[in-house]
Amino acid sequence: MKKDFLMIRNSAAYLTEAVPVIELEAFRNKIAEFCNKADGRIVALLGKKENNESLRIFTVLGSDSKGELYISSAILSGAEYSSLTPDLPQANLFERELYEEFGIIPKNHPWLKPVRNSAGYEFYSLAGDSVHEVAVGPVHAGVIEPGHFRFNCHGEKVFNLEIRLGYQRRGVEELMLKSKPSLRLVLAESIAGDTVIGHALAYCHAIEALADRQVPQRGRVIRALALELERVANHVGDLGALSNDVGFLPVASYFGRLKAEFSNMLLALNGNRYGRGLLKPGGAAFDLDNELVKNFKIRIERGMKEADEITDLLFSTPSVLARFEKTGVVKTEEARKLGLVGPSARASGLQRDVRCDYPFGMYRFKKIIPVKAATGDVFARARVRALEIKRSLTFIDEALEMVPREKISISCEEIKPSSFSVCMTEGWRGEIAHIAFTNERSELSRYKIIDPSFHNWPGLEIALKNGAISDFPLCNKSFNLSYAGFDL
Repeated sequence: MKKDFLMIRNSAAYLTEAVPVIELEAFRNKIAEFCNKADGRIVALLGKKENNESLRIFTVLGSDSKGELYISSAILSGAEYSSLTPDLPQANLFERELYEEFGIIPKNHPWLKPVRNSAGYEFYSLAGDSVHEVAVGPVHAGVIEPGHFRFNCHGEKVFNLEIRLGYQRRGVEELMLKSKPSLRLVLAESIAGDTVIGHALAYCHAIEALADRQVPQRGRVIRALALELERVANHVGDLGALSNDVGFLPVASYFGRLKAEFSNMLLALNGNRYGRGLLKPGGAAFDLDNELVKNFKIRIERGMKEADEITDLLFSTPSVLARFEKTGVVKTEEARKLGLVGPSARASGLQRDVRCDYPFGMYRFKKIIPVKAATGDVFARARVRALEIKRSLTFIDEALEMVPREKISISCEEIKPSSFSVCMTEGWRGEIAHIAFTNERSELSRYKIIDPSFHNWPGLEIALKNGAISDFPLCNKSFNLSYAGFDL
């Protein structure tokens, strides 16, 4: 492992030439060997054009229980290699993405469909007596983004669900390279509109690592407060939406009001309910004063009490439990094979949380204990959210006592040449990864973004297998994945 992989730290910079280059077949086999261990998984698999126009494939692998990250690479001399997907299902979307972007053919891949492009897409189909297909989307009844869901059913029973995305690809990764530095943060905040802080923080970490700059502790505290407020607001909103899907409307309304309370805390901090403009490379753009700290502590205490009361009501109502329990099950081994992350993984018994496994910023100094469940159903995904709300609010309350008297940011301009950084944060949906490479002129030459939804959409497909099609809205909301974060 030491010879073929470079061990790296989350949000640190390294020279690109330090990354080992190994023979392609060995590269493929090493990835499979590492990820078939109990806690090994693919964080990223991406291609990068070299100066001589050859294609270099990089992989970032994570060992969550050990908190170790490794990177390696291989040069692709031909146009194909032996596919990882038959041995490692979590590689499926990564390999299809490489094929779509660079024309690399993974031999023996089960089905090389496009990931984001519509040309050449072919849906899976079943034949037989009384087997029928149901198509949902890409235009939906609600105010949501486009995605197509194709069900193969026998009566109400779902034999297969296939999800097709990519209807609004914006080319964010390419724009990161073409845009002025002053606009890149705006792009990062716009990757997924409900994950402004999570993606902006990953981008800031990437630039800070490449600039070899350390953010002041006061800035780290403000960032962590914002990240946890974003998590709490979205988790509360999801519990409200789940309540609405099972017809428990009083609780749904209460959660809706409570989400606004937490969003308004971000508004009080920087004038935007989603936290736009709060972060910047080098720290934070807005400060906490003593009055705001006191106000936040009062609001956190009140919010925690109200959240406890309403979640207790939700999880003690028999009609709710009857719909939540044993619906949309993703077993632990299935979640591991698919490489799920975030609450979706933790609800299936996998303790994956970047804040704990690969701590960054404030989380290097103040730990937060991950929440996990075992059943992998809608109940587990809802319960994990409810418990995370409580732990995040406790974290915020305690962090407000730890705000040092110092500046909130430093300058962060010049970045290193011929270097890279792998920056992971734990957004409210799960692991966010931004991987930045620079060329010899200190310009960004490759910028890779991996939203947690990229890992987790296959989990929703598995959750519906052999279930009832009428359970789809509930299962879909229990994952609540991002279309925009996937489409990029």
